[in-house]
Amino acid sequence: MTPRPLAEHVSRLSGVDFLQLREKDLPGGELYKLALDIKAALPSGTRLLINDRVDVALAVNADGVHLGESSLPPDTARRLLGPDKIVGVSVHSLAAAREAERAGADYILFGHVFPTASKKGIPPRGLTALGEVAAGVGIPTIALGGINAENAALCLAAGARGVAVMSAVMSPSDPAVAVAGLKKALTRR
Repeated sequence: MTPRPLAEHVSRLSGVDFLQLREKDLPGGELYKLALDIKAALPSGTRLLINDRVDVALAVNADGVHLGESSLPPDTARRLLGPDKIVGVSVHSLAAAREAERAGADYILFGHVFPTASKKGIPPRGLTALGEVAAGVGIPTIALGGINAENAALCLAAGARGVAVMSAVMSPSDPAVAVAGLKKALTRR
């Protein structure tokens, strides 16, 4: 089977609230072109966040950026992007979550919650840590890492306001079915 181009795959993700374009190794020009293709392919209602690259987010008029703990500070990204754009930050501790909130992040992404192939050999932080972080900040906490339709509701029960997934919707041959299954699991709670 031939891999489907990313923009075509993205076009089949109906029901996804946000898509984070996370291509860390692409040079700026290539990332810009890919972001334009992805933006054009997004299903209606899906908002585009660019990982770490405020310049590319501005160039394609994305809905915002998602920053790592070692990226630009959230308040700097906000100053560059303006008040109407979304600024999210990946965190791995309550202290980092509180710092991101103080610096103006709109949400935090906490993980990895469950074992995941992308973090082999690194123990997951678990639902208890997720709950502590979610309770310790006043902005939405989004859970990440090893999340699928079987365990997504556990993240909400622990205090997360949402979940972020990659392989759960990017690996299946029919991403629309995978998204629907995940949404159903989250709304059943």
